[in-house]
Amino acid sequence: MLVAGAFAVSCADYNDQGGFSIPADPGTTRPYADLGAVKSYINTEAYPNMSVDAAVNLKTFNEQKAANAVSHSAVLTNFTGLAFGYSFMPDKYVSKKGYMNFMDLKSALSHVESVGGQVYGSPIVANEQQSDEWFEALTAPIEVQVLPIDDKEIDYSTVDVFTGKAVSGKPSIVKNFDDKGNALKIPRRAKVWIIQDFPLDPHGYYTITFTVKSEIAKDETVNCTFADNKIMSGKDPRKYTIRPDAWQTVKVEAAPAEGATEAYLMIEGNLNSVLYIRNVKVSHTPDNHRDQTKQEKNDTIRYALNKWCDGLMEANAGRIKSFDLIDKPLDSKAEIEPGILDLKHSDEKIFWQDYLEDGTYTGSELYGATVSKAARAAFEKHGGNPADLKFFICESGLDDQKRLESLQYWISKWESHGAQIDGINAELNLAYSEDAATQAATEATVNTLLNNLAKTGKLIRLSNFDIKYLDAEGVAVSATNITESQRQKLADFYGQVLKAYMNTIPSSQQGGVCKSNMVDTSSDPVGLWSVDSKMDWVRTATYEAFCKALSGQ
Repeated sequence: MLVAGAFAVSCADYNDQGGFSIPADPGTTRPYADLGAVKSYINTEAYPNMSVDAAVNLKTFNEQKAANAVSHSAVLTNFTGLAFGYSFMPDKYVSKKGYMNFMDLKSALSHVESVGGQVYGSPIVANEQQSDEWFEALTAPIEVQVLPIDDKEIDYSTVDVFTGKAVSGKPSIVKNFDDKGNALKIPRRAKVWIIQDFPLDPHGYYTITFTVKSEIAKDETVNCTFADNKIMSGKDPRKYTIRPDAWQTVKVEAAPAEGATEAYLMIEGNLNSVLYIRNVKVSHTPDNHRDQTKQEKNDTIRYALNKWCDGLMEANAGRIKSFDLIDKPLDSKAEIEPGILDLKHSDEKIFWQDYLEDGTYTGSELYGATVSKAARAAFEKHGGNPADLKFFICESGLDDQKRLESLQYWISKWESHGAQIDGINAELNLAYSEDAATQAATEATVNTLLNNLAKTGKLIRLSNFDIKYLDAEGVAVSATNITESQRQKLADFYGQVLKAYMNTIPSSQQGGVCKSNMVDTSSDPVGLWSVDSKMDWVRTATYEAFCKALSGQ
């Protein structure tokens, strides 16, 4: 692989890196073979800050297998930089217990560094692909010490009339049973609530004991149901054995069934013998967990943020200098005031912005500043030069004036709390249309977007720079069906957008563009290369369009 920025000849001139032999670019024997590497065409005099990156999958990039040889070499040879995008996100690299594995990132950065390349950083925080299991574990209820609570006791030796509930059978009070007081008589095959109407804690764990005697000199068994929860042993109802000819105490331990509203213990299943109950007692141990307070969750989430940033920046060691600080924070509909969209919020997942408040300001207001300060401090701690560090906010749909104004509102709010926000990473969603009116509207939208982005005064980066092709009816044309003339129209539009970016966004604000797919996908002709029947990469008209546009033609 050749040093990034030094390549100005044919892409056939590849080296061998680490035993990984790179084949020659098929473009040397196919159309556009006379063109050099894409990045070599950037007119650095007119556009000194212009760059063109490509998104790659982190694990695939690290594999360096023959199957990935062309893509691996193409990105390092033709582009000024690469981005791992959503292939490097916390959900893949942070365990439930918070263990962070940055080996893939370290390996890739070391490789890119060895060939003089550069990497654009994946979002430091986002709403999706976060380590949700870790967040849930961190914010889970806290274990606390609790003591058992005595709930109710019935001494049937002093009861004259049974006032409980019989689901079946006719229980009764036998007076002066065995000369030691009264007893509750349970007929055979009856279903009787032997105690009820005590406080029911849906999260508590209950212990119910009852003193019982069998009528005949033979083992008897009963089944028990506690607050709608039938006590089971595996797949079968649990049998509590009652030995003959003596009083004994049976202990039942259970939690109430989910949604249970009545507190009771029911016994049943005595098929052979009448049973006598003398005493029943209920106690429970409350759930030994309590929900974390708002402040505790705030502290916990800040801890998680600092730990993530520290691990990320330690692995980075100052090599990545530009990052998406926050990925797509805006809600699609909810407003905080007329015309200003709120941030995304969730009742189901842990979103950073829902927890970072400080008692004076909301988490939404502090979001960008809190992340910025944590990431910047970690970057500097682990060898990065803070003067080189750039943070972008990535957002989609910014051709919608309301979304752009909303993003600017939040950036201004975060900056007022000390956030470093250098640029906007505008995620595109473009398509070329054969319908003239539709295409004219698309071109006007692109021009308006670029003009509005330029007015922000921020660095401007365009990502997801893939353009689909639609026929006059709006039906997508696939990569396998697109004709040469259609491909040329698509390529010309790519060049048009690139030139509009370079000529509309002042050079001092140019953060570059990022191609999501270097090669056509299975459905869309979005690549600078197509793939032939031999699985070779073949340069397309879009390759030439990039070269021309970057040179200023």
